[in-house]
Amino acid sequence: MKRLTEFDDLLDPTFSQAVIDWQRAHGRHTLPWQNTRDAYRVWLSEIMLQQTQVAAVLGYYARFLERFPTVQALAAGPIEDVMAHWSGLGYYTRARNLHACAVRVVNEYGGVFPADPALLADLPGIGRSTAAAITAFSNGTRAAILDGNVKRVFARVFGVEGYPGEKRIEEGLWKRADALLPVEGIESYTQGLMDLGATLCTRSKPDCGRCPLQARCVAYATGRTDELPVRKPKKTTPEKRADMLVVIHDGDVLLEQRPGTGIWGGLLSLPEVDGHVHIDNAHDGGIALAAHVQTLGSVDEVQALLPLVHVFTHYKLHIYPHKVTLGERATTPANHVWVRMDDIADAALPAPVKKLLLELARPSLF
Repeated sequence: MKRLTEFDDLLDPTFSQAVIDWQRAHGRHTLPWQNTRDAYRVWLSEIMLQQTQVAAVLGYYARFLERFPTVQALAAGPIEDVMAHWSGLGYYTRARNLHACAVRVVNEYGGVFPADPALLADLPGIGRSTAAAITAFSNGTRAAILDGNVKRVFARVFGVEGYPGEKRIEEGLWKRADALLPVEGIESYTQGLMDLGATLCTRSKPDCGRCPLQARCVAYATGRTDELPVRKPKKTTPEKRADMLVVIHDGDVLLEQRPGTGIWGGLLSLPEVDGHVHIDNAHDGGIALAAHVQTLGSVDEVQALLPLVHVFTHYKLHIYPHKVTLGERATTPANHVWVRMDDIADAALPAPVKKLLLELARPSLF
């Protein structure tokens, strides 16, 4: 007699069938990256959708494909152009990895994405779950996904205790994800899990009445949909300050090329006086600001603009912009460029910086 294993205990073909039937009848079928086996388009959509909602991705996806229609075009494109087309979508490491991945696919695989999820997961910016999604949609490979949406569905349906990001809990979820894979219909199953998490089993106010898994859902049966999945233990969000210079001369603004790694890596941005300083160690920037301004040229006016706040995943940044109007400009510092204010909309800038400059570029303000 065959001895049952932990994996066998997790097997339940009725689960995957319920998801597949629901997806085929009620899931999403008209998104621009669906109904294709083109691994490039599937990969691009999966990277853009990491930590970003569908509504925000749609416009970027179309514009990106227009500029880079193939993986060969992306690999051959300048990284500055890639960053410009990603500007505003956030999490800019994704864009750098996107370009690096395209280069490797062209150089190592002849421009064809590998079907093996292990090989895909070895490429820049592609983890285990994203690799599974790419090859499931483009090749029909039976591979398990476990993104944030799927973790939420599993945690509620199966009553998983503990924070899903904790290693022990996550390993258990991966075992369950592998065990629940259907023999057939992997594309509909994978899309169905994504659709359930995005449209019904949402973080707040889940639509349990329309969920095909309601009858088996532990969270629904025990009235714990608000409690599951268990939230990440709270940590105090650090706060930092940055004094930024909006240096203007003859309709141009001075921008600094940021390093390739780190916050806003590879983007243009406004010059900063002391970088991002912890709020407890920050000063008003007056002395350093005055010294910095004097190196830029003949100063006509310095004006403090309204501060703004930008929240990263790991800290909150208080931005204090200072508009510096020059009568004459000095020699342009290294790693800096002058850009026409009229061209700011197309520049590769962090979202808060672009928003600030677009406001300043309005005729009534500039």
